[in-house]
Amino acid sequence: MKTLLVLAAALPLSAQVAVRGGIVHTMAGEPIRDGVVLTRDGRIERVGPASSVAIPAGYRTLQAKVVTPGLVDAHSVVGLTGYLNQPHDQDQTERSTAIQPELRAIDAYNPREPLVGYLRTYGITTVHTGHGPGPLVSGQTLIAKTAGDTVEQVLVADGVMVAATYGEAAVESGSKSPGSRPKMIAMLRAELIRAQEAVAKGTGTSAARDLRQEIFQQLIRRETPLLVTVNRAHDIATVLRLGKEFNLRIVLDGAAEAHLLIDEIKASGYPVILHPTMARAGEETENLSMETASKLKAAGILFALQSGYEGYVPKTRVVLLEAAMAAANGLTFRDALASVTIDAARLLGIDRRVGSIEPGKDADLALYDGDPFEFTTHCTAVVLGGRVVSETPR
Repeated sequence: MKTLLVLAAALPLSAQVAVRGGIVHTMAGEPIRDGVVLTRDGRIERVGPASSVAIPAGYRTLQAKVVTPGLVDAHSVVGLTGYLNQPHDQDQTERSTAIQPELRAIDAYNPREPLVGYLRTYGITTVHTGHGPGPLVSGQTLIAKTAGDTVEQVLVADGVMVAATYGEAAVESGSKSPGSRPKMIAMLRAELIRAQEAVAKGTGTSAARDLRQEIFQQLIRRETPLLVTVNRAHDIATVLRLGKEFNLRIVLDGAAEAHLLIDEIKASGYPVILHPTMARAGEETENLSMETASKLKAAGILFALQSGYEGYVPKTRVVLLEAAMAAANGLTFRDALASVTIDAARLLGIDRRVGSIEPGKDADLALYDGDPFEFTTHCTAVVLGGRVVSETPR
């Protein structure tokens, strides 16, 4: 996974910003009542009670009833899919062939896409996005911040995961392969065996490059996780077996029937990027449960919530609202907030930078005029990389 520093390229840093909150959920400890967060040069400088953290002269000061870390959307296709829902702004899937791990999200991500700005106004400052579910292997993902003009400015990490789909959604029509679940696994196994043999022989590089095989070899070497969108319980079990057979780093995505395989998922050690809490139940997701998040948490399985892929306008969900519904269905407030902040950051491997309000981390903050999970609450301001990027209440 290639990592780049955000805001190092061309985004101007703001003057120092101070945020004062009636309650500050740092996600690094207990909430701070009447708290202050100081930011400098794009980083969090200091955080603590107002009684012990004075706001220096010259700092621009924002106030809110509730302050949280900038929210993290653990899986989306935003930036590749656009709000117009027209062919020219729908780059999340390529159906010409079933296996294409060489496709890179960075080559299609549009940081100016209005959907990215739409999410930002709700306090979402980081998104893990890329090629969406559908093809057996659809391409690579990236992690980006939600404010900036070029992909270089917003990029946190490229080649984060390789997106795959197993189940009914990956079945091709007519004579195209794969036409069944056994064919899907056979096709994946053939590529993985080839990569496994190449890695074992030390022939991973050659004069004639094979981009597809280079990515599969990364999977075999455990350098890159395989993000598998899979929903039915028996399909999840198949993915667990495949992961064990090749010693892969698997991230289960969607996992509508994960609540039926809690023990097996726990034993695998694989994390879960759970479907949106309010996802529509039907076909492969007909047995989803709004309580799955709480069951994963109770079992000690690392999970995060996502906006996922939506085939209808406005083409994206909002993880803030999905977390609110999870909080209404078994998760505590803190655990629900963690699923879109620190736990999402840990799952994505970026928790040293984002997900909590701690000195040295990126100055990404979301400000609300009440409980963030209440329908009547507004996100009143967003600070990203020390810059105030939104002040329109949403």
